[in-house]
Amino acid sequence: MIGTNKKEVAAEHAWPNVSAASAEARREALYLTLAQVPEGRVVTYGQLAELAGLGRAARWVGRTLSQLPQETRLPWHRVLAAGGRLSLAIGTPSGIEQRARLRAEGVSIQNDRVDMRRHGWHPIPPKG
Repeated sequence: MIGTNKKEVAAEHAWPNVSAASAEARREALYLTLAQVPEGRVVTYGQLAELAGLGRAARWVGRTLSQLPQETRLPWHRVLAAGGRLSLAIGTPSGIEQRARLRAEGVSIQNDRVDMRRHGWHPIPPKG
């Protein structure tokens, strides 16, 4: 890693002076990747960022998904915090909905976590 301290490392992964076009391109990459997560499978915010080609942008992914319109058809509920932890609080409308959707897809939740070995999505990279 080039950066030697936290500020340098953070700067390496920042999006300084991003134009509206490139911000839209990042969102599009995120949405296209999220749409591919199959029913009954989950990904972490960080994994989704990497799969979408966004590097280490887990927090950006979380912020962006929190701004999705309520009527979205994207499977936002399949995105979890590191280690399979459900980050939407128990008892909140979004937390209740996420847990209900995951359970309806056959995803088991124990101690507010999902077993990533059992339910994690690991797409096969393209050959070539």
